Amino acid sequence: MFKRLSTTFTVVVGSLALAACGINSVPTAEENARAKWADVEAAFQERANLLGNLQEIAMAGSEEERETLQGVIEARASATRPEIQLDSEDLNDPEAMAQYQQAQNTFGGALSRLMVVQEQYPQLQSQENFGRMMVQVEGIENRIRVSIRDYNEAVRQYNTTIRTFPDTIGANIIHGAEPMVMYEAATEGAEVAEELDMRSE
Repeated sequence: MFKRLSTTFTVVVGSLALAACGINSVPTAEENARAKWADVEAAFQERANLLGNLQEIAMAGSEEERETLQGVIEARASATRPEIQLDSEDLNDPEAMAQYQQAQNTFGGALSRLMVVQEQYPQLQSQENFGRMMVQVEGIENRIRVSIRDYNEAVRQYNTTIRTFPDTIGANIIHGAEPMVMYEAATEGAEVAEELDMRSE
C-alpha cells in the first residue's frame, strides 16, 4: 500500500516537475504564435485578393488613377511572389521576415497612394463601386494591424517563455527552441499616406 502511494506520489511530482520545465508551455506558446501568424497571412491574402475587383473599377478613371493603380498592381505582384512568402518554419529567420515585411510595406504604401487619389478626385469618389471597394481596403488594413499586433504579442510571450526559468530548461534541452521574429508593421512614418500633387500644370 505504502509502495503504491509512494509510486503515485513520485509520478505526480515528476509530472509537475516536467510541466514546470517547459515541457508543455513551450510548444503551447509556439503553436499559439504560429496560429497568430496564420491570421496575419490570411489578412494579407485577403488584401491581395481584393485588387482584382479594384483594378476593374479604377481602370476606367483618368491617367493619374491608372498610373497609381499600376503601382499598386506591381507592388501586389512583388508581395505575392512565391519566393517572398513565409511559412511557419521561417518565423525564426530575421532575413526572411525582413524581406516579407518590405514587400508588404511597399504594397500597403501603394494602396495608401491610391486612397489619396480617391480623396483628390471627387468624380472618382462618386463612383459607388470604387467607394465601397476602398472601404473594404481600409477595413482589411485595420484587420492586418490587429493581426500583426496579436502575432507580435504571441511572439513576445513565446520568446519570454523560452528565456525564463524554469521553462528555459525544457526549451533548450528538449525542444531546441529558437526565438521567433516579431513583425515590424512598417518603417517609421509609413503609416502616413504620401501627399501627391496631381493637379494639371
